[in-house]
Amino acid sequence: MRLPGVYRPQDDTRLLAQALRGEDLSTKPHVLDLCTGTGALAVLAARLGAGSVTAVDVSRRAVWSARANAWSRRLPVRVRRGRLVDPVRGERFGLVLANPPYVPYAASPVIAQRSGAWDAGLDGRDHLDRLCATVAEVLEPGGTLLLVQSSMCGNNRTCERLASAGIEAEVSIRSVVPFGPVMTERASWLEDQGYILPGQREEELVVIRGTR
Repeated sequence: MRLPGVYRPQDDTRLLAQALRGEDLSTKPHVLDLCTGTGALAVLAARLGAGSVTAVDVSRRAVWSARANAWSRRLPVRVRRGRLVDPVRGERFGLVLANPPYVPYAASPVIAQRSGAWDAGLDGRDHLDRLCATVAEVLEPGGTLLLVQSSMCGNNRTCERLASAGIEAEVSIRSVVPFGPVMTERASWLEDQGYILPGQREEELVVIRGTR
């Protein structure tokens, strides 16, 4: 179930789900899903046997959607509203999942679609940088972060920011996918900004795996 305006699970969600399935949840039973959207990854974590799952999103509609999707499947997922780690400060998790907005955005007449579900500032890093600076606060020692983003936003930059926060990180999964509707609509603007090559209509998505 997805209320209007809530991010629809797409290739990045599926890539993060692939990474999640590769984790041993018996060693990290407390899972946090940041920017949960419909709650798809939180629901998957619960189905895979996580001892407890907490999902967070800043959107009220996303919170309602995630709660409804967990409730309809009778899964014990706790859903909180707030920005990134703010609602769970003081708690610790063995595994943190994150699919933050990362699409570059600036006010422009050529950009018709605009949404907080994917817009992330001129370089696409408004949420990524904030996440890198704060996620260690909620990771247990030895805990794992799985974060998905577009290579367009700088994989090395993310790993360096995480390292500065005490999290050793590297790209664990890569996948080249065709542009979806939002990226296609912004393609000419992205070309003008130098984010993509002329005529490019695909991007590389990556999962960055970090350990505190």
